[in-house]
Amino acid sequence: MGANPIDAAAPVREKTPPLDSGAVSVAPPAAEQRPHEVAAPHGAARQDEYHWLRDDERASVDVLAYLEAENNYADAVMAPLAESQALLYEELVGRIKQDDSSVPYKYKDYWYYTRFEEGQEYPIHARRKGNMDAPEEVMLDVNQLAEGHDFHEIGNWVISPNQTLLAYVEDTVGRRQYTLRVKDLASGETLPVRIPGVSTSVAWAADNRTLFYVLNDATTLLTRWVKSHTLGDEPSDDPTAYEELDDSFYMGLSTTRSEKYICIHLESTVSSEMRCTETAAPGEFRVFAPRERDVEYRADHLGSRWVIRTNWNARNFKLMETGDDDWGDRNRWRDLIAHDPDVFIRNFELFDGFIAIGERSGGLARIRIMSGDGRTRYVDSDETAYFMDLSVNAEPTTDQFRYAYTSMTTPARTYELDTRTNERKLLKEQPVLGGFDRNHYVTERLWATARDGARVPVSVLYRKGLVRDGTAALLQSGYGSYGFSNDPRFNGNVLSLVDRGMVHALAHIRGGQEMGRSWYDDGKLLNKINTFSDFIDVTDFLVEQGYAAADRVAAMGGSAGGLLVGAVANMAPEKYRVIVSQVPFVDVVTTMLDASIPLTTNEYDEWGNPENETYYDYILSYSPYDQLEAKEYPAMFISTGLWDSQVQYWEPSKYVARLRARKTDDNLVVYRVQMEAGHGGRSGRFRRFEEVAEQYAFVLNQLAVGTAQ
Repeated sequence: MGANPIDAAAPVREKTPPLDSGAVSVAPPAAEQRPHEVAAPHGAARQDEYHWLRDDERASVDVLAYLEAENNYADAVMAPLAESQALLYEELVGRIKQDDSSVPYKYKDYWYYTRFEEGQEYPIHARRKGNMDAPEEVMLDVNQLAEGHDFHEIGNWVISPNQTLLAYVEDTVGRRQYTLRVKDLASGETLPVRIPGVSTSVAWAADNRTLFYVLNDATTLLTRWVKSHTLGDEPSDDPTAYEELDDSFYMGLSTTRSEKYICIHLESTVSSEMRCTETAAPGEFRVFAPRERDVEYRADHLGSRWVIRTNWNARNFKLMETGDDDWGDRNRWRDLIAHDPDVFIRNFELFDGFIAIGERSGGLARIRIMSGDGRTRYVDSDETAYFMDLSVNAEPTTDQFRYAYTSMTTPARTYELDTRTNERKLLKEQPVLGGFDRNHYVTERLWATARDGARVPVSVLYRKGLVRDGTAALLQSGYGSYGFSNDPRFNGNVLSLVDRGMVHALAHIRGGQEMGRSWYDDGKLLNKINTFSDFIDVTDFLVEQGYAAADRVAAMGGSAGGLLVGAVANMAPEKYRVIVSQVPFVDVVTTMLDASIPLTTNEYDEWGNPENETYYDYILSYSPYDQLEAKEYPAMFISTGLWDSQVQYWEPSKYVARLRARKTDDNLVVYRVQMEAGHGGRSGRFRRFEEVAEQYAFVLNQLAVGTAQ
């Protein structure tokens, strides 16, 4: 499967013009308008004529009929592109090594790994005792677990301290509400325990019988309680170890590196808190350092000390340390790596003889190794634009450190570094089939100047031989929220666009943390408009520099990135020929006024609370749903999952309905609703490529890029 990439760098034009609504015999669905007022506490009110499309139970006959009508229309619209879609799907799947496996890692007595079998959708989690020549023990064959389910996902699995029991959580709906199960690895028997409505966090106590888990609120789906379960007891009798009453905090569990403590991590947008108890004798979860607004920290324990990553008096974060028993008082913390205004500390991993620190500087992620004597050095890179991060390092008693490396032209690699000799060994490079040769591609790190003078990093990928004459088609993607950095990683999917002469660009816009904490702060709350204007300014820059034709630009974003491209579509529709908006967060005001919706209360410090009139007016000024008006818009492909718990399906549904009613052009709007999926789309490693192929076929058609090989 998978044809070889074409050699020509220039785009291939279709013989027929892009499809528009006039070329489709089926009329698009027209949702009924039903008056409904959405009021804010300060007296402001808005009309939401499509509010009726919200059905929390996903059972309304009218709503389901509308969603099915949209899917039927999407089928009709995409029918002329069926051949292109099939070809793209073959290419995408053809790049996958189907009988692949992860790099094994050692934890205590076993080597653990994940592998796939030819033609199978789901992974097999396995281990071997002592060495990789020992007989394989299959812990979880997810293909078997997924039988009979339209959707299946293992959210997490955790081995017991004595390595005989496996706790895992599974989701069979796509709602990210998991069920906790336990398997006896010696007998292969799955125990009767079944605890629904939990998050992915699970931690074992040292007795190998007690499990701590996080139970979610059934309405808001927020992480609410930490419970403890003793195997053999009734889950309904599980005692509560901790309850979080502040809805602005998320909650998770972990075991420290030393395995001495189980810790509860409480995180809001601007503050955090840890509470820990001993794994050998679990009791009260004691506060490591009390929460304080605008102070974030996360600590780990090894040996006789705690190491803490914190932004306490350090905007870009720093590392501090404190003694084993120095709890409750930040004033006892000592600087380990001082704050640097030019270096953002992302994460760290403790070892007996060193610390590995993930950092970000100049928009790129790198790793620093700090020896026990305090000396530091950086892990080398072979490229100028790349992404580097900590890999799986299950045991601290080693001088060998594993890290992940990738770039837009280098598939994911796992390296092992000997911290004594600095010798580096490549353990694996992710295979990419279908004729891939990195020498056929070029990646660049560019800098666009935003309208306020900020320098915005841009990563571009194109096929070698591209002439920057302003004729190529461009796919530009971005995110720009929550401090999430959209790093220049390898993406085998976009080769199907680049091999046809397109340019792919990642816009590292404000709202992420590519350039440090200030980059995030300058793209949230009352600075959010910077996120959208940065994206538009990057487009203008790429067109001006000859990387793309002004009339052949596509924009793509998902979730909060869907908010991004939705806002961009309202602000500068003439600059984009087509927009792909995946599970988009587009009805920002209504959602942020409703505390019953998952994620709302935790995100007041990201977007602002519209119960405050200042934030209400500001959010309203960019909310994609509210800013739709009677004018021409680009062609759009919009997607959602019926069971999405992150961005509820009714947001894009209402957006599409209002867009159809107000726009004045003939450009196509395709709305694809995955009826058996959630925020991440369909489960399974092959089925998800059907979604990608459909979206790519739409983009190529709208940009007049030929699909023939």
